[in-house]
Amino acid sequence: MNRYPTSPKYPQWSLDFKQNQPHLTTKKPKLQKGSRHDRVLGVTALEKQKKEFLTRPPVVVILGHVDHGKTKLLDYIRKSNVVASEAGGITQHIGAYQAITTSGGKEQLITFLDTPGHEAFSAIRSRGTTVADIGILVVAADEGPKPQTKEAIELLQKAEMPFVVAINKIDKPEANVQKVKQRLADEGVLLEDWGGKVPAVEVSAETGQNVEQLLEIVALIAELEELKANPDSLARGVVIESHLDNQRGAVGTLLVLDGTLKTSDWIVLGNEIARVKAMEDFRGQQIKTALPAQPVRVLGWEAVPAIGQSFQAVESKKEAEKLATQKIETVTALFDYELEEKPIFDERPVLNIILKADVQSSLEAIDKTIGAIPREKINLKVVDHGVGKISDGDIKAAIPTQALVIGFNAGIEKQAEVLADRESIQIHNFSIIYELVELIRERMEVLLVPEKKRTDIGQIEILAIFEKSERFQIIGGKVISGKMRKGAEMELNRNGETLMTGKIGQLQQGKVDVEEVVQGMECGIRFDLPKKSKTAILPIRIGDKLTAFDEEVLEGSL
Repeated sequence: MNRYPTSPKYPQWSLDFKQNQPHLTTKKPKLQKGSRHDRVLGVTALEKQKKEFLTRPPVVVILGHVDHGKTKLLDYIRKSNVVASEAGGITQHIGAYQAITTSGGKEQLITFLDTPGHEAFSAIRSRGTTVADIGILVVAADEGPKPQTKEAIELLQKAEMPFVVAINKIDKPEANVQKVKQRLADEGVLLEDWGGKVPAVEVSAETGQNVEQLLEIVALIAELEELKANPDSLARGVVIESHLDNQRGAVGTLLVLDGTLKTSDWIVLGNEIARVKAMEDFRGQQIKTALPAQPVRVLGWEAVPAIGQSFQAVESKKEAEKLATQKIETVTALFDYELEEKPIFDERPVLNIILKADVQSSLEAIDKTIGAIPREKINLKVVDHGVGKISDGDIKAAIPTQALVIGFNAGIEKQAEVLADRESIQIHNFSIIYELVELIRERMEVLLVPEKKRTDIGQIEILAIFEKSERFQIIGGKVISGKMRKGAEMELNRNGETLMTGKIGQLQQGKVDVEEVVQGMECGIRFDLPKKSKTAILPIRIGDKLTAFDEEVLEGSL
């Protein structure tokens, strides 16, 4: 079967528009509050009535906890091997793909957004629910809802998005479907066979069991949602991924939400403009046009486009420039951890780092994760950050502060390695985000000043003063609280001021050496003094009280 069937007018779309046309022109569409796409683009229901909108493919976001089988499910649907290329079993950044299913005897094209499961990527998952029409919530039958499952449920409910639950891994011996359904109900997701409204399908991404049934339900939901778009209008949509390619320059992955995007079109993003030089579909094949609900890689940017930013195509450069001057977008700065009221003198040790990542969304995820590291004791300063390979420019930027250069799925240029070796600059490159963050935490902890924990163990009142020298003083007294112990630290306080500290070098009762003396007993103490002692100026007096204590050096913690 041809997985990408064509129509005469729109060769890249799965629907036959001539077949749909009579239905659309003889029956007025209902006035609705608008889909998520409409709200993103600002399309009103009235606009939809004035134009001939056609049924478009649904955009489906796949959500779920780490390792619950989201990517394997998508891999089975697409019949291509992407699982093996992922680090640590976790999808590192959002992808968009298309596949065909058959529902009611008709072929249906579906666009899938695959979102990462690791907690650091919650911003990307949220972006997925903003632009998608339907959700698939993947829950492992052998584990049930986990932290990212609960977060996904909140995102779906907040977006008021229809979704279907895919209970995956039913082929495993540990699978307990009824327990999963109970726990989903506890999280507020009541499935249809439990009297609720949320459909569920028990699937195995490993064997493909019931995957077609899952897609049929998605197609049915899409039909009920009456998803429309106007392919004859200028394209509008959103940036879902971006990165810097050494050969091709800045690359942006766009999801066309309405209209048709063509090569040579001018597009506006905020106050930036670009001309579409070339486009590729999700398989990397060159295309000339991209239709509604189609993901497409676009070349022609002067700079890497910001993820999550909406775009609009216009007819000319002049019109693009005019529209760009009217748009002012606020972009949240990455890695801005400084407090609003910064101290004039910051005595915290500083860890300087330079970050490079493969794509913009990876930087966002790193920003979110290291932003949660406490920095009351250590100042974490990101000297520079960007998308692309680690270059000699990054090494030069690191030299003044001896910054760590850290990459995430980033290549390293040869001249950068040579310069880093010569200047003793450390380069670390990771493919798993929590390993990157762990390195940063470890390096911050190395800079911590050791902490001391003091525990008072007893107090003695001085009754007699005997021999003294520059190195020790012999005293006699009565233990009035706790106990005295050989080897304990000792401190003299007078009028709230610490006058001297030392250590119990020897402890006697009568003339017998002992290890400790308890409350109510008298004893003799050789008070070993530090090298710099105040005894010559402020000697111990009869009636003074000395405190014995233990001091433990603790490993510093952030």
